[in-house]
Amino acid sequence: MKEFMTKKIIMITGATSGIGEACAEKFAENNWNIIITGRRKERLEELVNKLKQKYNTEIKSLNFDIRKLSEVEKAFSSLDNNWKNIDVLINNAGLVKGLDPIDKGIVDDWETMIDTNVKGLLYISKQVIPNMISRESGHIINMGSIAGKETYANGNVYCATKSAVDSLTKAMRIDLLKYNIKVTEISPGAVETEFSIVRFKGDKQAADNVYRGFKPLQASDVAGIIHYITTLPDHVNINDIVIMPTAQANTVHTNKLF
Repeated sequence: MKEFMTKKIIMITGATSGIGEACAEKFAENNWNIIITGRRKERLEELVNKLKQKYNTEIKSLNFDIRKLSEVEKAFSSLDNNWKNIDVLINNAGLVKGLDPIDKGIVDDWETMIDTNVKGLLYISKQVIPNMISRESGHIINMGSIAGKETYANGNVYCATKSAVDSLTKAMRIDLLKYNIKVTEISPGAVETEFSIVRFKGDKQAADNVYRGFKPLQASDVAGIIHYITTLPDHVNINDIVIMPTAQANTVHTNKLF
């Protein structure tokens, strides 16, 4: 327990793949105690086992659907008081569904994106923030997107949810300023993860075409930057980072070689 108390605690939502999984690996490598969350129980268990075998740190997993407030509350309340003293929260859980113009959008896709990307972020933040306030210390890192900075054709609701993340990040920073809590937004461009597979609902060929002809970011690239910003002195906060592959200028201009 003494060793546990000397390490910082990070909670990473949506840790079963992509950037969330890469962050779990990066912070385990750097000797943090880690809480990973996700809906896919088997993947959570696999990640816990992998990290425990490779690194000498404590890993706890919470299996719940971040879209459901009752599940979020139950999962967080299951933590003992030591684990609730979270130093860094990475609000990474998020997804995109479909690529339809607004008039042809599927309502269920809209609700899934809104419930996950916006409401889920709020639900888990509401659980974590009170302990940060009581300690007057903490760091909240919200996973935005270039889509929250620049709207693109057929991105409509996804872009709107990531614009909401952008606004909520700014609002959190203002509201939590007096408690010395850092708030950062990370907004990546194209990252080669399961993101496009989810968008195209399992169509791997369509997903692969998104990244064809250029070198996209890797999840580990983003995780490295996130880890870096948590190592800065207490008086330094990175408000906003936009991370792009060298081959991508914005949401619509990418230098594809083939």
